[in-house]
Amino acid sequence: MIAFVKGVLAARLEDSAVIEVGGLGMQVGMSASSLSALPEAGEHVQVHTYLQVREDALTLYGFATLEEKRLFERLISVSGVGPRVALSALSSYTPDALSHAIMAGDATAVARIPGIGKKTAQRIILELQGTLAKDAAPMEAAGTGESAAAKQATEDLLAMGFTSAEAELALKDAPADATERALLQYALKRLGA
Repeated sequence: MIAFVKGVLAARLEDSAVIEVGGLGMQVGMSASSLSALPEAGEHVQVHTYLQVREDALTLYGFATLEEKRLFERLISVSGVGPRVALSALSSYTPDALSHAIMAGDATAVARIPGIGKKTAQRIILELQGTLAKDAAPMEAAGTGESAAAKQATEDLLAMGFTSAEAELALKDAPADATERALLQYALKRLGA
């Protein structure tokens, strides 16, 4: 699994970006919102990635945030929703707005996504509504008191392959005023890594 790609942005295309990594140009499919978050060509960039492996192709998809990547992975787990449709969904809505529409059971809003009909919208809601609600509950309980350093340390742990439950447990009772690096060291020590 390729968790992220870090390199120099070589080109920004209509539905993807080309990132130069060690002399190779990697084409990474991205949503419109992730593409717009990229810097100018020639600048250093890092994107979270998902690798789709098929018999005839290896396709890399990129995301500006881990939240967007997680929602993409949830969407493609639904029967009838492939990576292109999931990217279309993330181009149409922010991850928060799409999650709220799914949790609220708003089939009309979900069906507005290009490539998703009414039946597929209902299937997405049926399959993801409970899962997204469970994911949202701990975040709402945590509130907005989490520092930027703690949020970044959590994202770093997720990028390393730890689950969100492991990351939450590892950062529990961490010093509130610690830097991102100190929090990461604290968490890794608690995880035994």
